[in-house]
Amino acid sequence: MEREVTMMELADDVLFPNYGKRDLAFVRGDGAFLYDRDGRRFLDFTAGIAVCNLGHAHPGLASVIAEQAKTLLHTSNLFLIEGQVSLAEKLARLASTATSYRAMFVNSGTEANEGALKLARRYQFVSGQPQKTRVIGLPNGFHGRTMGALSVTANAKYREGMTPLVPGFETATSYEGVIESIDDTVAACIVEVVQGEAGVQPVAMDLLQCLALRLREVGGLLIVDEVQTGVGRTGTFFGYEQFGIEPDIITMAKGLGNGIPTGAILAKSEIASAFTPGMHGSTFGGNPFAMAVANYVVDTVSDPAFLAHVRRMGAEIQRILQNSYDNVTGLGLMWGFDVPDAQAWRQVAIDSGLLVTVCGPKRIRIVPPLVIDDAHLTLFEDVISSIARVV
Repeated sequence: MEREVTMMELADDVLFPNYGKRDLAFVRGDGAFLYDRDGRRFLDFTAGIAVCNLGHAHPGLASVIAEQAKTLLHTSNLFLIEGQVSLAEKLARLASTATSYRAMFVNSGTEANEGALKLARRYQFVSGQPQKTRVIGLPNGFHGRTMGALSVTANAKYREGMTPLVPGFETATSYEGVIESIDDTVAACIVEVVQGEAGVQPVAMDLLQCLALRLREVGGLLIVDEVQTGVGRTGTFFGYEQFGIEPDIITMAKGLGNGIPTGAILAKSEIASAFTPGMHGSTFGGNPFAMAVANYVVDTVSDPAFLAHVRRMGAEIQRILQNSYDNVTGLGLMWGFDVPDAQAWRQVAIDSGLLVTVCGPKRIRIVPPLVIDDAHLTLFEDVISSIARVV
């Protein structure tokens, strides 16, 4: 009798190998927990890579999804979608009460960044400064895997075999040199205020402020990539609020849809006007289904009491991590810390019922749902304290 092929083995035959071998599959989620087919429970401190800010199977969100699914899913941007208007108004208000922002909706973070990069060049062109074409990313930054976003992403392993990249797009070779590299040929600079892929490393506040000032001096635009730090992840709705800077363009995704593909580009009104009809578009972006979900998420997360809870949980996680580990860095509910062997540490964590991500040979990243509570933290502390004794 032939042995039955397992789902994991079948996956190796029918799926692209770009995600590597995956040895876990989940069938159900509940709050901060995931469950596999055997009923094993895991404390999920990956949150779908900082996506499921409201956790899994959130009752209020499930109700919104069910209602919208039986009402209207998609019409395309040939027609006005009322949920876009509501969400754009909310996001603009959260971005600034003094500066006018407008929004465009897409499906993912890399799409949001790609659109922002196009917008920056287009704005300089229509403003009568076509020589401003250079776009600069910071060292260790990560902005996505489309050709434009990849061209301002620093990690060489993501670029191997993908060259030539987009002309005029570059990454600074050092933090110290990025200010000096900005001249009157620069269209924009794109930054994360906390570099998640680099190990959850906040960028120095004084560097960001000097960078913003220098861009203003030469007429370049500041793009802040809030794909991971936005929607409450850092304890304020936008991460940049804690760094004393005002972006010209903001990109969002991940937590905005809590698992439903949703992204957004916010831009100051005069910059947004550079995208005249036909200059950029998205078939699925901002459809009624995604907007119903995102409006609910934003209403929930932007509540001051909710954000205060994120800050309190974040301070507790920082305390817990610093009791056992070195080089603990982060903000709100995104943290990185050093371990002797990240892959070995992750496997022991899985065996102990905890899910984390690896972001370097000796670096662990945790991005739990924003709805975690004291009971989750007690469980987390017990697990990582025990791991510290054996790994």
